[in-house]
Amino acid sequence: MKFGGTSVGTADAMRQVVEIVKNEKQTWKNVVVVTSALSGVTDLLLKMASSASNNLPLFIEDSAVTIHKRHQEIADVLVQDPEKNKKAMTEVDEILTQIVNLSKAIAVLGEATPRVMDTIASAGERMCIQLLSAAIGSAGVSAEPVEATRLILTDDHYMDAHPDIAASKKMTKSVLDPILERGCVPVITGFLAATDKGNITTLGRGGSDYSAALIGAALPADEVWIYTDVDGVMTADPRLVPEATTVPVCSYREVAELAYYGAKVLHPKTIRPVIEAGIGLRVCNTFNPSHPGTRLVAISKARDGIIKAITTVKDLQLITLEGRGMLGVPGVAGRTFDTVAKLGTSVPLITQASSEQSICFAVPAESVQRVIKELSSAFAHEIENRDIDRVWATEEIGIITVVGEGMKSTPGIAGRICTALGDQNVNIVAIAQGSSEVSVSVVVMAAELKKALQVLHKLIQHSEPVQ
Repeated sequence: MKFGGTSVGTADAMRQVVEIVKNEKQTWKNVVVVTSALSGVTDLLLKMASSASNNLPLFIEDSAVTIHKRHQEIADVLVQDPEKNKKAMTEVDEILTQIVNLSKAIAVLGEATPRVMDTIASAGERMCIQLLSAAIGSAGVSAEPVEATRLILTDDHYMDAHPDIAASKKMTKSVLDPILERGCVPVITGFLAATDKGNITTLGRGGSDYSAALIGAALPADEVWIYTDVDGVMTADPRLVPEATTVPVCSYREVAELAYYGAKVLHPKTIRPVIEAGIGLRVCNTFNPSHPGTRLVAISKARDGIIKAITTVKDLQLITLEGRGMLGVPGVAGRTFDTVAKLGTSVPLITQASSEQSICFAVPAESVQRVIKELSSAFAHEIENRDIDRVWATEEIGIITVVGEGMKSTPGIAGRICTALGDQNVNIVAIAQGSSEVSVSVVVMAAELKKALQVLHKLIQHSEPVQ
């Protein structure tokens, strides 16, 4: 079971986690827990390391006090035994002291290496396992904190490291099997791992979920449950669509599309180890543990017309490279995306008409000026010869992606999407659909994003066949 930051962020939330672990330990012989840092702690740790405050030493000290207090408040509620309380908080304070010293060193040097930033970014999880294992122990369930540096081996690509699956499997089993044989619950740090030299690395976005999948696949577990603060995978962002509901069953392909396009469910790379190991995966709600959540399966029985969910990506702009001289010229797309890739900019959507007179793609809004500048430089010769007329960007846009395995066997889904938006006077700036037909993405102006999402969500409600 993996618990996110909001699941452990307060005494009440962590008490709920302890209850879930205690209840499941009665059902399952072996329970393994993976945890994120307390909500907000990682952000504060990174600010300690990178803040440009004039009074930086004081800010670092104050932040450390804030983090200590948050852990101490939870410990005082959930770890009543003075000795266990003191032991857990001593471990927390040792880690905090290390981070304070590193942050002060960074302030003096004026820069930090990715390796140092990984040590700082991972400290929240390292502190949380001390607290959570003590809290579980205080509830009468034997628990032991385990740093994932002992379980997962990665390369030295700091801040987004890649695991060595075979080596990690051996390490995980050798450390966790004896703990489980004693009837003990390992409480493991999510998000972090280590190089063969023992240096801490982190697994990038979605790292804690990825940790749970890697460890689950290595054991192997019967199931991996990802606990969050919503009732599983939702049909849309409930903050934008209040009537959004839970998707009971989702295929891995569907959830990969949803995660790629911004749904805060599971990062796509999380899914791979679980698929390969043939392990069941569920997304559950810590604060509503009786809710079945969403079960993720390798292949779902796609019913005709089913649109499972809709997700959005905001804060983007479309860049267009256009010119009649591009027609039939090989390599324009390759040079375009090679230039963008060298800037380290992600491209969530690409669309190009068969006329080849323009290429259009989305990038994060903050990267737009750099991308236009580099493309203008890369195609300076073609712009001078008027083969390319211009490189330009739209105002801010959003991508709405409609996802569902059932769409591929149903004619007219794209037509229904366009008609629904057109009937409500929402203009589609661009549209993209892969040959897999599991998803259709439409681009709309940022101001119309919420309206478009609500319009398209009604298609979900009408896509269920009559029972």
